[in-house]
Amino acid sequence: MSKFIFVTGGVVSSLGKGIASASIGKLLEARGLKVTMIKCDPYINVDPGTMNPFQHGEVYVTDDGAETDLDLGHYERFTNAKVGRDNNITTGKIYYSVITKERRGDYLGKTVQIIPHITDEIKKDIRKIAHDHDVDVTIVEIGGTVGDIESLPFLEAIRQMRWELGTHYALNIHVTLLPFLKSAGEHKTKPTQHSVGRLREIGIVPDILLCRTEKTITKEQKDKIALFCSVDKEAVIEAIDVKYIYEVPVMFKGEGLDDLILAKLNIRSEDKGLKEWNDVVVKRIKAPSKQVKIAVVGKYITLPDAYKSIYEALMHGGIANDARVVINKVDSEDIEGGDINKFLKDSQGILIPGGFGTRGIEGKIKAVQYARENKIPYFGICLGMQVATIEFARNVCSLKTANSTEFDKETKDPVISLLEEQRHVKNMGATMRLGAYPCKLMKGTNSFSAYKKESISERHRHRYEFNNKYKKEFEKEGMVFSGENTKENLVEIVEIKDHPWFVGCQFHPEFKSKPDRAHPLFAQFIGAALNHKPA
Repeated sequence: MSKFIFVTGGVVSSLGKGIASASIGKLLEARGLKVTMIKCDPYINVDPGTMNPFQHGEVYVTDDGAETDLDLGHYERFTNAKVGRDNNITTGKIYYSVITKERRGDYLGKTVQIIPHITDEIKKDIRKIAHDHDVDVTIVEIGGTVGDIESLPFLEAIRQMRWELGTHYALNIHVTLLPFLKSAGEHKTKPTQHSVGRLREIGIVPDILLCRTEKTITKEQKDKIALFCSVDKEAVIEAIDVKYIYEVPVMFKGEGLDDLILAKLNIRSEDKGLKEWNDVVVKRIKAPSKQVKIAVVGKYITLPDAYKSIYEALMHGGIANDARVVINKVDSEDIEGGDINKFLKDSQGILIPGGFGTRGIEGKIKAVQYARENKIPYFGICLGMQVATIEFARNVCSLKTANSTEFDKETKDPVISLLEEQRHVKNMGATMRLGAYPCKLMKGTNSFSAYKKESISERHRHRYEFNNKYKKEFEKEGMVFSGENTKENLVEIVEIKDHPWFVGCQFHPEFKSKPDRAHPLFAQFIGAALNHKPA
């Protein structure tokens, strides 16, 4: 039977529970254990698929076609856990399931209540994941902050599970803030004490505290926290700020967190250490031999989490090339009304990520033209691939009105258009082309040399596709369709001849990149960018 670790957070949001949970998963895998990870989100949306990136951040997509919270991306990047739609439990999903059962009459006329019906449904979903994945340890992160009213059903559910499972089968880890007040010249422990107090009020006693801090905590301060929060002295773990998130597992290892967890869960295992992770990832990030400047031209630039996986995958490509990637974040709307040289002249590579809607599109098209004409390595992902074909149609094929029907329903040359199956969709949630689809690569192309195989599988999240009506005209002018879904006759990857490196893909390769196993397209893109010298 799986054992469970429940991770909660207090004081303020954005303390890094997701990174902490993923790092714990990495530590346990280094001890030879198999783990899976769950994110419990307190919003009523069934999934984040219809949520604005400015509110929620990136929507992470899994192989099975689930639109999930971005923390699941951290789980897959740090660990070998395979996550899917069941690994993201939202309040909306839980209530939808319970209300559906009530409508069917499954409760036989009983009054349906938050306790026990909602909490039972949460526990059932958590146990199902642990059982289906057949793991040693299941790590469950509870979204939100202790004290939030919307998180209470999840907190009550894990309180019950801890009581039901008993000693050595579950433990609670609480991530809390330990602020350093410059005026006083010391850490203040009261926020942590109050946070733990709120947790204890609802019946959850933390076994381990991860104290987020800017400065090193003294032994005396740790002892004080232990005394007033009723935890073991060795269970007060310093979680000091680090420059790169991939240092966190190494930091926790230095604090003895893995030994502490295994002792509390009564697990004996071999310690394989984190030497490979430290050598391949951390050391290369901190002291690379080269540097490269990449411009990311997007429409959600002001919110870092909107392109979280893109930025991480660029860093992974840098690790693979022993290079520091300096990211120049460019708002595509600024390009529309300004001098493009001002924004892109120093770039060694240009990447355009995915997105929806007309805002900033013409700026992205100008950026593609700039990359194509100036022979700057270009990587277009999803919408980035689509705007690349629109630019090519307008400026190479002389189809001056070419566009996507997403942006201009009446365009005379719809080089990007809706699939027939998407034309009559009424419900927006979970109705795009989602999840893993096969792709066949053409030999002799950049894509084939990156993957080094003919058949691949990649994750998708989009509605619009390249219009095959224009395929021959594009090929005549030098565009190469290097990847295709042959079963559904869909274009997946485009390239341009006589260019150092110009690749656009309809899928999202960033979702499958890891720091110690960079996605091949990102690794090759960074390699090409390193060879480009800006004029």
